[in-house]
Amino acid sequence: MIGRYSYLQLALMVFGVIFCLIYPLALVWPAGWAWHAGSPLGDNYFAMILGVYATLGVFLVRAAGDPAAHLSLIRFTIWSSVVHAAIMAVQAIRQPMHAGHLVGDVPALLLVAAVLGLLSRGMGRPDGPGVV
Repeated sequence: MIGRYSYLQLALMVFGVIFCLIYPLALVWPAGWAWHAGSPLGDNYFAMILGVYATLGVFLVRAAGDPAAHLSLIRFTIWSSVVHAAIMAVQAIRQPMHAGHLVGDVPALLLVAAVLGLLSRGMGRPDGPGVV
């Protein structure tokens, strides 16, 4: 029987791979993933975001092998995703030309946070409460 730990491993693998694929997502659906016109690499900010998320993606894939040993990375991914989504949502609401993000990367980041939060809930040190 597959348990929550196995689902967490799968989620880390899937989200890690997706984070490594933000560039192709921006090519296919720029309104939902890029904040500028033109080539995804035509903007220095977006190139930096690609680098950060590809790096995080690789580490999430590696964490899938032993999630309990990588709780701080999982928690960072959860909370940074919530903060990133909140900031992007406010920006997209203020700038109607970026409304596509409200159905693209904003809900995607909230999904990442929700899934990883639910699946890692209760994990922590055996001698103390798990804090997410």
